[in-house]
Amino acid sequence: MTRPLEGVKILDFTYLLPGPFGTMMLADMGADIIKVENSESPDIVRLLPPHIDGMSAIYGHLNRGKKSLSLNLKKQEAREIVRALVGEYDIVIEQFRPGTLDRLGIGYEALREINPSLIYCSLTGYGQSGAYADRAGHDINYMALSGVDSISGRDETGPQLSAIQIADIASGSKNLVIGVLSAYIGRRSTGRGDRIDVSITDGVFAMSLFSVAGYLAGGDEPRRGGLLSGGALYDYYATADGRHLSVGPIEQKFFNVFCEVIGCPEVAETGIINWNMKRRVAEVIAGHPLSYWKEKFSRVDACVEPVCTVSEAVSAPPLSDREMVVRVATTAGDEVQQIGNPIKFASGHHFAEQAGVPLGHHNDEILAGIGYSPDDIARLRGTGALGR
Repeated sequence: MTRPLEGVKILDFTYLLPGPFGTMMLADMGADIIKVENSESPDIVRLLPPHIDGMSAIYGHLNRGKKSLSLNLKKQEAREIVRALVGEYDIVIEQFRPGTLDRLGIGYEALREINPSLIYCSLTGYGQSGAYADRAGHDINYMALSGVDSISGRDETGPQLSAIQIADIASGSKNLVIGVLSAYIGRRSTGRGDRIDVSITDGVFAMSLFSVAGYLAGGDEPRRGGLLSGGALYDYYATADGRHLSVGPIEQKFFNVFCEVIGCPEVAETGIINWNMKRRVAEVIAGHPLSYWKEKFSRVDACVEPVCTVSEAVSAPPLSDREMVVRVATTAGDEVQQIGNPIKFASGHHFAEQAGVPLGHHNDEILAGIGYSPDDIARLRGTGALGR
């Protein structure tokens, strides 16, 4: 089965979460990816528990379908390997602070001299320009600086953390994929490569349009307590057994059904944008366990669903109907379950079937493919340019 991105070749210099998640998406769709890791300081995600067949389950997931090349980029011989690869692997994705690879002689300008049609994508927290370009940051910081956290959470508690990295993935990883594929499509018609600058903070700000578009057009400053941050009946409600129900019937037709099911016709007259009826709704929902509400709302369309545990989510619709848990092979010959590709194609459910591999697992294969002999490879190991 041919996958959509077969023939696309990428050198991946990313680590931790946002870059590897983006390149995992590309690998799932068939891209040939070499993950280049520093032999002296590998991706620290390799250390995260639990470990399956000697491999971090998280690392094995994020880096499925990728080959591993271990290089000490401080060595001239290692940088020569990168230059040789760029002739064929003509898309480079990196996640260092601005200028890091330039100082090593393998930044955009240097590599473009070798391959003029190079596509080179840099992913950082704050972009390649501006006062914050060199500043360190993580998901929580990008959310804060974008203004989004100022309108999230409750007035009494302030901003609230999420259990997923919204900025890293929804902004960083996915904009990386969009940028790279856009440049690739453009190159097919023009023959020209491009330089892509993805700022995670820029991307988070762009996602805030529901709250910010009106302000930019001359409206009031957005504040906490709107529809999406608990200032209406749109919210989570505790049930009698300590579980929760998500209530999101924004449209009037769904809201009417919701009010009918909970037996509160008086609430239907007020509309979902009504803080004053919230206590009444909470009391009614708290009067029964989650199983009662699941049964009641399973028979109607009201945009009301239970808050599932992970074990519940993976074993029931909609996820269980959508191949969202898949099995991939480990280098030890076993299989491990991972999250499937959320993008479905009529041509098939495309995902890379090999989990992430040990550091430098493909060193010999990759170097032999660009003309290095066994003696050359042994010499590189001796100089410390190549991981063992």
